[in-house]
Amino acid sequence: MIIYKCDVGLFLIKDICKVQTIDIHTHLVNPNVRFKKLYDKLVIRFFSSKLGHDRDALLEKPYPNYVRGMAEAIRSSRYIKKVCLFPVDSYFDKAGKEVHRDNTVCSHTADVLEVSKAYPDLFIPFFSINPLRPNALGLIDEAVTNGCRGAKFLQNYWFIDLRRQWLIPYFEKLKEKGIPLIIHTGGEYSVSSKNDYETVEMLELPLKIGVTVIAAHMGLGHFSHKLLPWRNLSQSPCYFGRNYFKLLEMLSTYNNLYADLSAMLSPLRSKALRHLSGQKAIHHKILFGTDYPVPFQVKINTHDLPASKTKEIAKIQNPFDRYVSVMLEYFPEDSPIYSNYKKVLPLEDGKAT
Repeated sequence: MIIYKCDVGLFLIKDICKVQTIDIHTHLVNPNVRFKKLYDKLVIRFFSSKLGHDRDALLEKPYPNYVRGMAEAIRSSRYIKKVCLFPVDSYFDKAGKEVHRDNTVCSHTADVLEVSKAYPDLFIPFFSINPLRPNALGLIDEAVTNGCRGAKFLQNYWFIDLRRQWLIPYFEKLKEKGIPLIIHTGGEYSVSSKNDYETVEMLELPLKIGVTVIAAHMGLGHFSHKLLPWRNLSQSPCYFGRNYFKLLEMLSTYNNLYADLSAMLSPLRSKALRHLSGQKAIHHKILFGTDYPVPFQVKINTHDLPASKTKEIAKIQNPFDRYVSVMLEYFPEDSPIYSNYKKVLPLEDGKAT
């Protein structure tokens, strides 16, 4: 709100923001989460309030307070209309047996649908169905029937090479349903993963099948310069890595490929924001996303914003608005990145989101 004062009193006039977008990339946590891992404890201690949560409430009753806090942050945002909410399926072996279910990251599609039903004005449900899960194709049909409007892969956690031919029926099913598939690219630090399955080559088979694919995280985030570690934080493009530049090339080649800006405010990724802002030829293929609740830091980071600007932005309480405010410094309010979601989200009840 903007407050105007005059002789006859105070008037509240709602600040009309030109940017009204959808966050294409957010996560639900495991309903049984207890935040016992060191990574989780650090996030709760240092970032809970910055993510719109009360630390004590989050520790006492993690899941319901996580959902409530996230919903309140979306509802109070100046810029975000809705978010796409992801589960992450478990790790299965080749016999279809569940091997591992991360206590923080993994939630079921049913959990996302339940949250989306409770807050239909705020959440757009996506599903996550491991291709090794028994009856995976039937579960896709069920998820779409129940209202899911996209799919999320964390194949690096599942240890699945997406170039394998046995996945073709799965990708054909996604194409048949006309829903986008978000595929993780780049470094992963919240769960154990296989680096070989984080490359942009993971995108090629579903793209060739005709699936609308969204490459998450711009292929960035690997700590690849181990002998000279400071290069991992350098703003020099020559140190960004092969995956980033290969993805830019692929975005120009494949009509059905998009990429999102999720987790771009982590130090291993934000270094590339200035370079990416100059790649205007592919901005019509870039989607706004945050990767909430992955923590991000505005002040201490590798972007090139002046200290006065980061100090100003850091004061913004709403986590989604803080993220958007950084992006607005690189992608102005008339940038297509804020409206490109309309190109990838399927219609709901015959109407655009």
